[in-house]
Amino acid sequence: MASPAVVSAPRSAASSSKTETFVDNKRKDDIRMANIAAAQAVANAVRTSLGPKGMDKMISTANGEVIITNDGATILNKMEVLQPAAKFLVELSKSQDVVAGDGTTTVVVIAGALLKQCLSLLSSGIHPTVVSDSLHKASTKAVEVLTAMALPVELTDRDSLVKSASTALNSKVVSQYSTLLAPLAVDSVLSVVDPEKPEIVDLRDIRIVKKLGGTVDDTELVKGLVFDKKVSHASGGLTRVEKAKIGVIQFQISPPKTDIEQSIVVSDYTQMDRILKEERNYILGMIKKIKATGCNVLLIQKSILRDAVTELSLHYLSKAKIMVIKDVERDEIEFITKTLNCLPIANIDHFRAEKLGHADLVEEISLGDGGKIVKITGIQDMGRTTSVLVRGSNQLVLDEAERSLHDALCVVRCLVNKRFLIAGGGAPEIELSRQLGAWAKVLQGMEGYCVRSFAEALEVVPYTLAENAGLNPIAIVTELRNRHAQGEINTGINVRKGQITNILEENVVQPLLVSTSAITLATECVRMILKIDDIVTVR
Repeated sequence: MASPAVVSAPRSAASSSKTETFVDNKRKDDIRMANIAAAQAVANAVRTSLGPKGMDKMISTANGEVIITNDGATILNKMEVLQPAAKFLVELSKSQDVVAGDGTTTVVVIAGALLKQCLSLLSSGIHPTVVSDSLHKASTKAVEVLTAMALPVELTDRDSLVKSASTALNSKVVSQYSTLLAPLAVDSVLSVVDPEKPEIVDLRDIRIVKKLGGTVDDTELVKGLVFDKKVSHASGGLTRVEKAKIGVIQFQISPPKTDIEQSIVVSDYTQMDRILKEERNYILGMIKKIKATGCNVLLIQKSILRDAVTELSLHYLSKAKIMVIKDVERDEIEFITKTLNCLPIANIDHFRAEKLGHADLVEEISLGDGGKIVKITGIQDMGRTTSVLVRGSNQLVLDEAERSLHDALCVVRCLVNKRFLIAGGGAPEIELSRQLGAWAKVLQGMEGYCVRSFAEALEVVPYTLAENAGLNPIAIVTELRNRHAQGEINTGINVRKGQITNILEENVVQPLLVSTSAITLATECVRMILKIDDIVTVR
């Protein structure tokens, strides 16, 4: 890097005391270009995964785990990105996942295209601040255009919700199961919507339980609770209980231990017998208190310090005709108590009948080679929660089915939050490009150039969709422009037929929130990268 040079003007009588100073801006430009190049490299890495015909990525992690997915957020999350500006795009994808849940690849692809346009604007001599302000104006205008295009949808219109969930699933590895998973996602979300707060959906109220074995076709929605474990069978424990009274306990049914590490040496066998007798009496006393409340099913939280239950306590529980499901994870307790409409019990002294949950049936179900699960159904006064049992032939399919179902749930959640639908298949992006291009002609000065570049950048979505589907992208995008110029605003790329059609008639729709948040977040990210003119490393 050249150091700032100070050039003195020729001495003359008039300007003998004056000097001209030249400041070298090359470093600032180099930093900006390096940031843009790094961010574009990340965008290009996921670009091939966009759309129904997008490719999948096989990710091999450091610990030997293999993941096959085309979910943008998952791919970027697993990538080891070192360049600071490139990390922005990873965070951008996470932000889109939080806001909308879908469109995580789209938002990164749009950001990459915007950065490419910014590169040419900067090389033309336009100041980064002017570019940044113009992009902000263009994104605000884009959101207005998208909102004007949107079609209102009601939650009672189940078909429209299923169509939008299907569109999200069509680009996934498990797309062939979209006819099963899309209605399942819609029913799951609608069952947890609170009438008092109809615009808020907490996806933590929908619990996805993965069980290896079978195929994705065996995935089902369970109105109740599902546990990916079997009942404790010590001494022939129960496997089916009708009219169950369920207690959720957070204490141990095992002999007490001291808080400090110590060992006791007992040499006299009479003392050993006494210790064992006291242990038995202690456990029996606890089980009698539990049985006295009428409880016949126990859910026992996993214990860190010592065994939650011992073989002896399981033996006594089975004699008392109490079914035991042990090793319930700590983070599942809140969901379980909300579903059963009961209270978790932290101490045996607080074990009372009013703290129990009630259900018609608790049973252990065998899934053939897939092992066993426990189902709790017919819950009385059930909370607004639901469970989904996802099946898959191998772990890779199972994980991808879960990710795909999560995206579909997020899409339905978007429609609950903002009840508008727009066409998919690149139609909104082409319409935005056309309208912003026309608006750019009205603007004066540098703004017009910048808005026109923004409009051109949006064409990357239909271009990439066509490219990934093996179509001629230039011919497709040109034809799309012509059709939209004639007023066909819902015309998009029909990937299945390999041609341009009215995409609404093909039932390819997506929530308005997915597109608006993608454009807004991508613009914010690009503006941030543009404003950086130096990288300071602190040791």
